[in-house]
Amino acid sequence: MQVTTIGGRRVLFVMATTHEYRACLRARFVPVMTGVGPIEAAVGTTLALGELAAAGALPDLVVSIGSAGSRTLPLGSVWQVASVSWRDMDATRIGVAKGVTPFADHAAEIPLATPLDWPAARLSTGANIVGGDDYAAIDADMVDMETFAVLRACQRFGVPLMGLRGISDGPGELDAIGGWTAMLGVLDAALAAVVDRMGQVSHRCRSSRA
Repeated sequence: MQVTTIGGRRVLFVMATTHEYRACLRARFVPVMTGVGPIEAAVGTTLALGELAAAGALPDLVVSIGSAGSRTLPLGSVWQVASVSWRDMDATRIGVAKGVTPFADHAAEIPLATPLDWPAARLSTGANIVGGDDYAAIDADMVDMETFAVLRACQRFGVPLMGLRGISDGPGELDAIGGWTAMLGVLDAALAAVVDRMGQVSHRCRSSRA
């Protein structure tokens, strides 16, 4: 884990897995690797921010970065996260709106920081890998498995969160793990180019599908 200074801000990047962390992104930052899914993301982010808080070194910004699925956004495109919701939480039987944790202090859909002049889209976080017709039940442009959990950890420490997601899959049914990993080399370069916009720092790299 390393806090990176970009454009005068101290930034902590958070990712789920090394599958998404390739040459171009490695040239720019060292992230917190949380593991996949909301629980791993919440635990990993909380531990990292707790250590930084104890050292008096909390970042100015956390960036949740990686891949996402979408049935409507183009494969290989990169988006800022305009807002994030939690599709797993459903306490409607006790009169709580879907997506809201009972007795907690959050809305069903929470806006994130969007500091870049770059397209933004709405994101849904959940513990399932979405494919095919399952997208029809989700009120968002794209899906992931971590960002809402990262946000809740950031809120506890008073640190703003930005999301950057590249579209790796979505049209049609997901074809096992290869249907996800096939685009990750392309997204490595595409995400890195958007990270550069945060500080207008130029790097050269080569994309890889390996």
